[in-house]
Amino acid sequence: MSKIGDDGTVERTRIRKGEEGVTHIGSAMATSDPDKLISKADKLTKLSLTRWSADWKTATGLYEQAANAYRLKKKYEEAKDAFEKASKGQEMLSSPWDAAKHMESAAALAKQVGKWNEVADFYRHASELFIECGRSQPASDALAKGARYTDAATILLKWALAADKSNATHSQCKAYLSAIIVYLYAHDFRQAEKCHNDCCQVEAFLYSDQNRAATKLLSAYTDGDVEEIKLAAQSSIISNLDHVIVRIARKLPTGDVSGLKRTTTEEQDELLDEDDLT
Repeated sequence: MSKIGDDGTVERTRIRKGEEGVTHIGSAMATSDPDKLISKADKLTKLSLTRWSADWKTATGLYEQAANAYRLKKKYEEAKDAFEKASKGQEMLSSPWDAAKHMESAAALAKQVGKWNEVADFYRHASELFIECGRSQPASDALAKGARYTDAATILLKWALAADKSNATHSQCKAYLSAIIVYLYAHDFRQAEKCHNDCCQVEAFLYSDQNRAATKLLSAYTDGDVEEIKLAAQSSIISNLDHVIVRIARKLPTGDVSGLKRTTTEEQDELLDEDDLT
């Protein structure tokens, strides 16, 4: 593949297909300015007095290049948007398979930046595109990837309430810990923290081994310590939970936790300022 550079010379870019069909670009394109690529692509898709038809073929290639360049630069929000545009471009070019793969990439990046509403929508659309090209298994897999974990957490909390009514204290505490882990897997630390605080109102959980495991895990998140999170997730208490919960716990953390420490410090500073009567 070749393109005309800003200096008028022809630049050649090597392209290969990855394991999941996502296009990866060579080192020459990796150094390109993705912002300029997006700007150029956007212009090609907008109609004007001088442009009566959109050039989706050229624009889609530019969107793909920009998406990969953003991802290499770890600009995940921008990469997500670029993959979404690339997916639309492939749809316009009647290539539902490539459109679906780009939509899956956008969904994975949405998960990376914690845009959970977009995660579900993107995977659902990817599934529809896979169905369009007659691929039922990838369509099913895409739907599974887009499952919303808040529903699972709600079910676990209802299970805990039922266990409490039947005096099954151990099962109740395991359900509470499981719900907290599910929220963390969904990269919703605030909800996990709120859930933990609510669960600690139950005396049986407050003095339980499950609470100690949850506290250690949440503390590791508060410190923004990835290694400590992984270590806490491998505790024997967590290992005795349902195998599905154990499996997702082993994948923690699912997103960037470095910002949590700064956020916590800022909140503590605000509290100190509020109490400052001088």
